[in-house]
Amino acid sequence: MEAVVASAPGKVLLTGGYLILERPNAGLVLSTNSRFFAIVKPLYHQLKPDSWAWGWTDVKLTSPQLSRESIYKLSLKNLSLEYVSSSDSKNPFVEQAVQYCVAAARATVDKNKKDSLEKLLLQGLDITILGSNDFYSYRNQIEARGLPLTPDALAALPPFASITFNAEESNGENCKPEVAKTGLGSSAAMTTAVVAALLHYLRVVDLSSVLEDHQHEKYTADLDLVHVIAQTAHCIAQGKVGSGFDVSSAVYGSQRYVRFSPEVLSSAQVAVKGTPLQEVILEILKGTWDHERTKFSLPPLMTLLLGEPGTGGSSTPSMVGAVKKWQKADPQKSLETWRKLSEANSALETQLSTLSKLAEQHWDEYESLIKSCSILKSEKWIHQAAKPNQEAITKALLGARDAMLRIRYHMHQMGEAAGVPIEPESQTSLLDATMNMEGVLLAGVPGAGGFDAVFAVTLGDSGSHVASSWSSFNVLALLVREDPHGVSLESADPRTKEITSSISSVHIE
Repeated sequence: MEAVVASAPGKVLLTGGYLILERPNAGLVLSTNSRFFAIVKPLYHQLKPDSWAWGWTDVKLTSPQLSRESIYKLSLKNLSLEYVSSSDSKNPFVEQAVQYCVAAARATVDKNKKDSLEKLLLQGLDITILGSNDFYSYRNQIEARGLPLTPDALAALPPFASITFNAEESNGENCKPEVAKTGLGSSAAMTTAVVAALLHYLRVVDLSSVLEDHQHEKYTADLDLVHVIAQTAHCIAQGKVGSGFDVSSAVYGSQRYVRFSPEVLSSAQVAVKGTPLQEVILEILKGTWDHERTKFSLPPLMTLLLGEPGTGGSSTPSMVGAVKKWQKADPQKSLETWRKLSEANSALETQLSTLSKLAEQHWDEYESLIKSCSILKSEKWIHQAAKPNQEAITKALLGARDAMLRIRYHMHQMGEAAGVPIEPESQTSLLDATMNMEGVLLAGVPGAGGFDAVFAVTLGDSGSHVASSWSSFNVLALLVREDPHGVSLESADPRTKEITSSISSVHIE
């Protein structure tokens, strides 16, 4: 069996922070060109004659960027994973992915293919995981080398560079170092890539048809299976049922997302307490996954830019906890804030879809207007509308800005009320300055907010000017761009590709 390589994208949540945790609120999520890769191949090419009697098989997990390797035994009877040896801490996301994928393979295999599945399992599983540099923070390395904080310095790093750890706590406690991240949802992308590679390797799904036909029914059903298993493994590994938008975008790409009802995973949560996985997996596969997703991506000639302000990521769960506490303490005020936020989120979504439609109907007028606005500050845009349809386009551009300002205002209010830095002062001045730059349509803090990232949506070619202005604010512009594609099968190990996609697809001025 040849090695199977699958990849899944990281994400940026443009709107829907916090609200996306509760149905029926929607969030707009963009998938990116930063991808996590999983490579699955057999550990042993020859099976020993007595291997059929084995109750266990071997699983090896390698993470070259962290210089980590872990060896496990997987029970072929109850699918538990036993830790044999490791150079460092565990990876619960991959561990759950392995168990749930093997359970799904067993639960769905045809009678006549049972033997070949067992043979694949007995050959052991050799899994390697690799994340694009974009998922991790390399600010410290760039600064240590005395290089300027520019995308060029990032592009000069070797692909899949080794990862530095956050500085130890200042109080001198020897805490487990966390890898410094940029907030693109590495755990969801990693889990999804591993699930896709394993399910394809074990012949539960066939992801090769992605290349020929996206709309193929069987392919859609296969993607849905990848989604269900990845959501389950990710939630169990996290120890809580999140909204799932990060896994959904890792599987399907950019979208408008409404979460699934968390009850669908109650059987899996019970499984942690000892119900055999074989029973749980049937419940999960039969469950009512009632999430909604619709196509969404940025209008043409618009670029997503991400910046890293250099304070190391904030921890999302603690921010979410604080907001939930505030909702309980002040139900009236919080409902009111959420209603206004939800209206502003919908308004932004409406304006962006309007822009996409106008671009389709009146391309030439759209293109020339975006071009002229891209070199001007927003207050001058209104004077650029010379042709009849350009007025509607300008109105939608300014409407989108207005909606973004309302979103930022209510997110900031919510942070103040809940006592967490959703849009802290330092971010506010940076975002105000960014929204004031030529050609900038939107700027905000993605997802749950905090200090770890800022995003901007820029018109035409104004992105490179924004990136260089950011470095004077001590913000590192990342190489991340929107890429609407979800999970996919790769033709080769990404380390053998001469040039990484993030560099080849980004034109750096």
